[in-house]
Amino acid sequence: MEHKLEFAQRLRHAMEAAGLEPRPGVLLNVFNAHYWGRSVSFQAASRWLRGEAIPAQDKLLVLAEVLKVEPEVLRFGQAVRHRVEEHRQRWDAGAGYQEREVFDAFLSLPAPQRKLVREIVMALAQVHAKPKG
Repeated sequence: MEHKLEFAQRLRHAMEAAGLEPRPGVLLNVFNAHYWGRSVSFQAASRWLRGEAIPAQDKLLVLAEVLKVEPEVLRFGQAVRHRVEEHRQRWDAGAGYQEREVFDAFLSLPAPQRKLVREIVMALAQVHAKPKG
């Protein structure tokens, strides 16, 4: 339930930032003018704004586009974006050319060989992670 309320708060803030009044009627009109599928009801827009429901992914993408925010930020908040960025930076900093070459070769292997390589790497990682002493 908390995720729905947090989404509703982000949706209201995004509407205000876009110069829109955070009301169901306003959201309904703006959304339905841009959505290619079956239009949403006043009740659906109300539930989104009250934190009773989170729209499906296709609707979320339209909302994000209309409100000019990133879909993942609208759905999950800025914290998720920061975590993704941290992981990306770790990947960029930790993997050089040789590692990327190995990853590409690994991905080109058939599934049985990938499974074997994974098992070997995981076994080595387990041995390395054991405390010494």
